[in-house]
Amino acid sequence: MRIILKNIAVTSLLLLLGCGSSEDNGDASGGNPNAAVLLFPLNNSECTTGTEVSATQSKVTFEWNAAQNTELYYVYVKNLNTQTQLQFNAGNATSIDITILKGTPFSWHVVAKGTNGTLVESEKWKFYNAGDGIESYVPFPVDLVAPMMSSTVQDPAVDLEWSGNDIDNDIVDYKVYFGTNPNPTTLIGTVTEERLNQVNTTSNTSYYWKVITTDEAGNSSTSTIFQFKTF
Repeated sequence: MRIILKNIAVTSLLLLLGCGSSEDNGDASGGNPNAAVLLFPLNNSECTTGTEVSATQSKVTFEWNAAQNTELYYVYVKNLNTQTQLQFNAGNATSIDITILKGTPFSWHVVAKGTNGTLVESEKWKFYNAGDGIESYVPFPVDLVAPMMSSTVQDPAVDLEWSGNDIDNDIVDYKVYFGTNPNPTTLIGTVTEERLNQVNTTSNTSYYWKVITTDEAGNSSTSTIFQFKTF
């Protein structure tokens, strides 16, 4: 009889634990959203599906996949020529129509807001909004990779890295400007690779750098300016 009662008690305990475990794992994320997966406009491409609004603007439909545990989406679109970024509230929809300039490079991404208020950012994609009669596109401004913005690195030399793209795939070279001036004007190298190694620095100094990309047609674009400090 004692053995039977003992077995019943053990079985009941296991059932209680099992129920508790299942409830705890019902939503391990605690309401955190997943990152939205971007669909359109495609990355590093020309967007030709916009609806004409005027001689200088067209309306483009931005699309992404639904993200789990998300109550609304914010869409950010940046003009890469002016570095002006605008925010749009898409509610709980997974697409939104936005009017933007023709013949202009843009980047865009989506921030998903979870049911618990957490914000999760998607990848950032670049595209050109189609313009009238454009035969050669300006390269996208490069993304500076390393050293990271406002980072601290060890001297006496650093490696500069970036990532470039061009719809026409005809990038000729990258000109690297570097120095202690917040708007660097000293050209320290012209290269075809996406890096410049062993750039000399001195300790305890703030440095600034940017990259100008040029293609076969003579078109050029300028990156943002990054800053880092040596120690």
